Parts: sequence; structure tokens; C-alpha cells
Amino acid sequence: MRYLIVRTDVRAVGPDEVVAAWSEGARIRDERTDPEPRRQIVMAEDRDAAFRLARALAAVGAVRAGRQRIKVVRVSEPRR
Repeated sequence: MRYLIVRTDVRAVGPDEVVAAWSEGARIRDERTDPEPRRQIVMAEDRDAAFRLARALAAVGAVRAGRQRIKVVRVSEPRR
């Protein structure tokens, strides 16, 4: 499998948005309709490499402070 490792900014959510989403049964953050701004993108050929890269990106100060997050997404089968 191929994996995409993405470092994104965390979108701030106000209390009124939480209440509105809760009352409507909707999601607060939905990546399919409104993705978070991307900061860095890296590809990996296997799961172990993807998680090693994700751990390395998680050492960034903004990620440790909670302003950014790391996402690992399975993209496709490896090329043959």
C-alpha cells in the first residue's frame, strides 16, 4: 500500500459551532467538504515507513502544541 502523510493546521471551532453541530447531528470537522489547510505532504511506500515519517513530523513544535496535526491516509496499492 502507498500512504500519504499530511501535516495540517487545526481549524479553530467556536462554542456556537459546536452547539449548532451537536443539535443538528452534524460533524464539526468534515474533511470531505472542508479540508484543513495543508502545511506539508509526504508519501511512503509501506505502513511502517508512513508511521516513522508521521512520528518525525509529530516532533514539530506546532504539532506538539496542538496547533497542527498529522494524518496518515492509505492511498493505493504499491506500483508493480
